[in-house]
Amino acid sequence: MHLARFPRVRLAHLPTPLEPLPRLSEALGVELWIKRDDCTGLAGGGNKTRKLEFLLGDAMEQGADTLVTQGAVQSNHVRQTAAAAAAHGLKCEVILEERTGSKATDYVHNGNVLMDRLFGAGIRFVDGGSDMVAALEMTAEQVRKGGGRPYIIPGGGSNAIGALGYVDCAREIVVQADELDLPIDRIVTATGSAGTHAGLVAGLAVMGADVPVLGIGVRAPKAKQEENVLKLARQTAALLGRPEAVTPEMVVADCDYVGEGYGLIDGAVIEALKLAARTDGIVLDPVYTGKAMKGLIALARAGRFEGETVVFLHTGGAQGLFGYQGEIESAL
Repeated sequence: MHLARFPRVRLAHLPTPLEPLPRLSEALGVELWIKRDDCTGLAGGGNKTRKLEFLLGDAMEQGADTLVTQGAVQSNHVRQTAAAAAAHGLKCEVILEERTGSKATDYVHNGNVLMDRLFGAGIRFVDGGSDMVAALEMTAEQVRKGGGRPYIIPGGGSNAIGALGYVDCAREIVVQADELDLPIDRIVTATGSAGTHAGLVAGLAVMGADVPVLGIGVRAPKAKQEENVLKLARQTAALLGRPEAVTPEMVVADCDYVGEGYGLIDGAVIEALKLAARTDGIVLDPVYTGKAMKGLIALARAGRFEGETVVFLHTGGAQGLFGYQGEIESAL
């Protein structure tokens, strides 16, 4: 697993901390640690920064001058991509899908969207359910016609190149755990566009670390999410020369905590945000880590993690809280 073979642009503050959550552990009756990938640094941090190190490396090797990507209106990935482009003198064109249907002023103009504009990204909004692959290619073609050299990054930075960032994170977690004499029984993370989940699975499998990963789904049904993660994990392992390392049994998603849909929050999500904040001072986001923590809390209280040491991967996204101010503030 020699990642120096792949082009890479260093963007993140690494390694991110691996820390205990003593008060939340006490509240849930499980030994809980947190991997602080909200502390990667770029544009306020988040998991996409690790992916962008490899994606931007590939883009620059290809001579690109414009990054083209997409996401939901309050996309953490888009924010970090726009910042990475600005930091390296590249242009950035983004397509924001109105996936939740919200027209609230905070949602459309604050949070991540405000930061996208601050970093100078060109923004186009499209209706929810649009063909985002076609939208990316159309935007890239417009860049080409204008004399530019586009590099398309899929939503969430989730392809095999991007997932290498979480192969590296898997290695980092194992090294830190060994230094702490901390035997990890399970890693829990949000799973959406699949790159983080797939990279962790591929990295742990190639290393032979034998640490299961539980993805708490934020959008797709269980069967579809596991299919997406397995496909990408195998593609990532193939990049590392070990396509046989990943088996279907390694990919587990629990999609019972999505609620009414992607980006739509409920009382249990807000309670998860409050519990994390008021025990160990951890700020989660309402779309990804809030739903992952909602699931972790419910599973812990049901005895699912009894006797285990669990690492919760914090993928960042607190900037998105400001897009949901009205919904969250009324419940505090």
